[in-house]
Amino acid sequence: MNKTETRSKFSVEKAHKAQLLLSKKIVFKDRLPKKIRFVAGVDVAYGKGLSVGAVAVLDYESLKLVEAQTATCKTRFPYIPTLLSFREIPPSTLCIKKLQTKPDVFLVDGHGFAHPYGCGFASHLGLAIGKPTLGVAKDRLFGELENIKAENGFAFLKHNDKVIGAVVTTKSGCKPVYVSVGHMISLETAIKIVKHCTRNNRIPEPILKAHEMANLVKRKSIIL
Repeated sequence: MNKTETRSKFSVEKAHKAQLLLSKKIVFKDRLPKKIRFVAGVDVAYGKGLSVGAVAVLDYESLKLVEAQTATCKTRFPYIPTLLSFREIPPSTLCIKKLQTKPDVFLVDGHGFAHPYGCGFASHLGLAIGKPTLGVAKDRLFGELENIKAENGFAFLKHNDKVIGAVVTTKSGCKPVYVSVGHMISLETAIKIVKHCTRNNRIPEPILKAHEMANLVKRKSIIL
């Protein structure tokens, strides 16, 4: 093993250690107002060495777009499985800082506590901005699945018999999504919010809007 490989291995181990430490700071109780007014979606797109963060704020009841912001920066962290948050935190926090509207909760395109080191992108972001967050991922990263219960449309995702998230069917006939606590929210409330925010796609509307914005800016950046 050469020096470059050694440094790379050390940095990955150091980052995993940081995730374990951060996971102990996650709040699994609701820190939300009694009535949610605004909900936000967060996503990041990549192209030509650039990271494009996008945040879309929607009215919680109508799910109409209230505000959207994007931010572009150089991609300084490589893609490493289980360490996605270190890559996505910079562009995400940059665009969130631009918001005039204050969301009550952020839906993040990624995992939260349902992560091998207990702190995926949704949890890392929540801790970084000090706001309630929840993770909504398209694929399973960690944990064992239970059978989906038809009567409530979800099943718990577990590791060593401990609940770390939920497998949620948001749209009939489609693959489920993987919901987990990010920060300052309970899993029960996270599931309710995800179901409420889902319309014609299995992905909740706030994340869809953020995804559209991030990719629109990415395409313009590539053309330029």
